[in-house]
Amino acid sequence: MRKPLIAGNWKMHGSLASVMALVEGIKKGCSSFSNIEILVLPSFVHLSLVRDILVSSQVSYGAQNLYVGREGAFTGEISGAILADLGCQMVLIGHSERRHIFNENLNLVAKKFQSALEFGLKPILCVGETQAEREANKTEKVIQEQLMSVIDLVGINVFQHAVIAYEPVWAIGSGLTATPEQAESVHVFIRELISQNNVDLAKTIRILYGGSMKPENASSLLAKPNIDGGLIGGASLDVESFLAICRAARNE
Repeated sequence: MRKPLIAGNWKMHGSLASVMALVEGIKKGCSSFSNIEILVLPSFVHLSLVRDILVSSQVSYGAQNLYVGREGAFTGEISGAILADLGCQMVLIGHSERRHIFNENLNLVAKKFQSALEFGLKPILCVGETQAEREANKTEKVIQEQLMSVIDLVGINVFQHAVIAYEPVWAIGSGLTATPEQAESVHVFIRELISQNNVDLAKTIRILYGGSMKPENASSLLAKPNIDGGLIGGASLDVESFLAICRAARNE
């Protein structure tokens, strides 16, 4: 059985005080949540603070991005080696905001995925289509291209050390959400695509939904058999909202 994963992507939010309060609240509120995995993804500058607060906690922490390689003259970038040294366990790769705002192409995303694995980090590979692509019936084509660009570089078997997150670009920060049926359909497609390359892996890999999941819709989304958790944006910045989604993942 796939263990649900609820990951909070804080994006470019947080002060020292607000991050401290948020992490303390999550840590306290989920102290008895033993049957799900909980992850927070703060900004780089808050990673050390989060690490110190989460000592002896079941909540893990990771990063929102990395750059390829161990070190070098790449001003403003963070490597997988640095993240691993900070104790990070996971890292987002190919989030739609990285692809569409910062113009990360398929080749760079694949190399970042490879670099995360190189330094012992578990990548959460984000895939998803824009509204225009959905309306043009290109959802499956886009997602297949995004997945295969990574598989072609690193192979399918390394995905046993990875997570996939489906995030319809049109539903991120817009207030729109894919219906449970729409989300499940894409999750089924992703799992079938993985199955074409590795049948056993398709049964075990976790696929998260990442498009405006919130307490009001979490239960209906997480009830779908191929949705294994959530990549939470705005709702992860509020302790009670985030914990409510965690409870939904526990079927409470």
